[in-house]
Amino acid sequence: MASALYLENFLENIENLPTELQRNFTLMRSLDQRAQDLLKEIDVNSADYKAKVKDLSKEERKERLTKIQETFQKAREYSDDKVQIAMQMYEMVDKHIRRLDSDLSRFEQELKMKEPGMRRTSISSIAEMAPPSLHNKGRKRSTIIETAGGSRKKKLASTSEEPR
Repeated sequence: MASALYLENFLENIENLPTELQRNFTLMRSLDQRAQDLLKEIDVNSADYKAKVKDLSKEERKERLTKIQETFQKAREYSDDKVQIAMQMYEMVDKHIRRLDSDLSRFEQELKMKEPGMRRTSISSIAEMAPPSLHNKGRKRSTIIETAGGSRKKKLASTSEEPR
């Protein structure tokens, strides 16, 4: 059966997707925690620098500012890494979605090619299986009525019993 083949292929393709996504989300969480820790360190160092800036020599001020900038640069690298991982995850999921769309399209084409024969078979088999009393139930029957002026009109009448 074609549908089982498509389903099997799709399940094989996405089998590792949840594991890969989980691993990437864990890595992103770790990078985010590191970046947040560095930002807290920057806040502490900045506050300390502001409080002591008047008492520091020119070289000490430069050292502290350089340390704050380096820490900030490291936090930015962690954030950039998170963005890269997020983009990779997006591309990975997008690839699976495109593959699913493609498989679904091919599956629909196969069904359309098989559908006319299946439809005739299923309609005829349903008609054969139905009891004779149900063949005409619920269908509208038209009768032609002549009016007084000689013109003819079609009248639809609902039949709830077998035609005579």
